[in-house]
Amino acid sequence: MFEIIYMKADYEPWWQFEGWEQHIIEKHSFENESEAQSYLESKLAELRDKFPKEKGKHDKYWAFWSEKEQCFCESCDDDLQIYHGLIWNSR
Repeated sequence: MFEIIYMKADYEPWWQFEGWEQHIIEKHSFENESEAQSYLESKLAELRDKFPKEKGKHDKYWAFWSEKEQCFCESCDDDLQIYHGLIWNSR
């Protein structure tokens, strides 16, 4: 089983803080690795077209962002960066 998870949060996807699942926008499951890889490549290309900044970790996490997309955090009284994250999960 292979999963591609798209999440949007005020932290990069590799942190997976408690409750991170609440930030999942899309989750796609595949039985076939080549189909999962193909979907991942198309999603990466889509996000690379939309966002000027990218960082990856461990060949299974990718974060994309634009400095223009931020949200205000009342508890920390500051603006936080919004990240669009992809996660490659294989089980």
